[in-house]
Amino acid sequence: MSSTALKNTRLVAALLAAGAIGGAGVSAINALHSAATAATQPAITAPAAAPGTASVPMALPDFSQITERYGPAVVNISVTGTTKVRNEIAQGDDDDDNGPSSGDPFFEFFKRFQQGQGRPGGRNGAPQQEMPTRGQGSGFIVSSDGIILTNAHVVRDAKEVTVKLTDRREYRAKVLGADPKTDVAVLRIEAKNLPVVTLGKVSDLKVGEWVLAIGSPFGFENTVTAGVVSAKGRSLPDDSAVPFIQTDVAVNPGNSGGPLFNTRGEVVGINSQIYTRSGGYQGVSFAIPIDVAARIKNQLVATGKVEHARLGVAVQEVNQAFADSFKLDKPEGALVSSVEKGGPADKAGLQSGDVIRGVNGQPIVSSGDLPALLGTAAPGDSIKLDVWRQGAAKEITAKLGSADEKTAQAAAKKDSPNQGKLGLALRPLQPDEKKEAGVDNGLVVEQASGPSALAGVQPGDVLLSINGVPVKNIDQVRATVAKAEKSVALLIQRGDSKIFVPVNFG
Repeated sequence: MSSTALKNTRLVAALLAAGAIGGAGVSAINALHSAATAATQPAITAPAAAPGTASVPMALPDFSQITERYGPAVVNISVTGTTKVRNEIAQGDDDDDNGPSSGDPFFEFFKRFQQGQGRPGGRNGAPQQEMPTRGQGSGFIVSSDGIILTNAHVVRDAKEVTVKLTDRREYRAKVLGADPKTDVAVLRIEAKNLPVVTLGKVSDLKVGEWVLAIGSPFGFENTVTAGVVSAKGRSLPDDSAVPFIQTDVAVNPGNSGGPLFNTRGEVVGINSQIYTRSGGYQGVSFAIPIDVAARIKNQLVATGKVEHARLGVAVQEVNQAFADSFKLDKPEGALVSSVEKGGPADKAGLQSGDVIRGVNGQPIVSSGDLPALLGTAAPGDSIKLDVWRQGAAKEITAKLGSADEKTAQAAAKKDSPNQGKLGLALRPLQPDEKKEAGVDNGLVVEQASGPSALAGVQPGDVLLSINGVPVKNIDQVRATVAKAEKSVALLIQRGDSKIFVPVNFG
């Protein structure tokens, strides 16, 4: 090795040890070493770049410095609480070979209908009992006086929350607030001078960029996994108002609530969900953008609650058939299926059949992009909508309302028959929905609560009849329910399956 190469190698090594060079310093040392030994080692030539293009050198990132510096700000969260379960096994409902599973043709349908919760009440109205629950998750400290960010689902129904630091100190945490709509929660522990993370900007994050997750998968504390950003602004089919960051970082149960770092050591997201068919990681994970989480955190710390913006429309996907029908050049946008009477969209002049193709210059590709973009706005904000109506483009300005206003309106109507007794919010089927469902009449369930929700009715279901009488409109439903004393039998269609569901409101 020449004396010049040796001096350069020593210089870079000294700078790296002093912290003056980041993880890229390792690559620099390797490069110098390669240059110094080129005379004695056979050269490895990269594939030639295509004519007219420049070759891009690739280097794997070194996350050790980020882990060492910010790992102590990542915490393990243990939760204890209780949940109510139906004592069905004692009644012989699920495990008895002579039970309904052997003779009830709708048993498997009902299991799916109830999303694994079992049949409501069990046989003979099996009573509910409270069972203790325990769970674990992750979080990270954003303020040295003990403010911690995590997922709302990590602390849901929690009676006691314990936060454990990397130095093994443990604190009892107080939940300052949680927002299920964005799945963000804020905790506080009584401590000072705590290590904190640095928050970054999601707008600077690029698809293909390396990212790092730190958390407690399966209870293994302070576990580090890495991957790349697969997509940004991803909408999920759960009415979420979050434009998720999709990654291929290994995230498993227990990682929920932990931070997602970029290569500069800045937190760009909160690991929240995974796509899985096994219950474990399968290559696709989703993180809440940190700018969304920070906005929610500020509201929860200040007031303990969150206000979400509301446009007041129901939308659906634009497929190729709709694009051809509405003379769109491609199947993109959010098709307005209904407009809430008196809501912000109605006041702005939006109509059923409009296709929203953009919000404040941001394109709407799929219908899920609309709630994700609205989720970054606040009540009272004015937004510009790019709308396609009857073969022509137009711009509409709407002033967003508050989701709390809709909740208050629903509460004011709680004595109406279909809200107070059934707990259903209904709307008529659109012509295309009737064709898709293969029915002539029916009402779409937009919201289900109270007795209907307990019976298993869900948003998106189609109500076909009550007590064997086909439903035609909401007024008929109100009149029928008003005459009923204790219960009604609802004929529900979900997908291709139909089943009568007894709803007891006596």
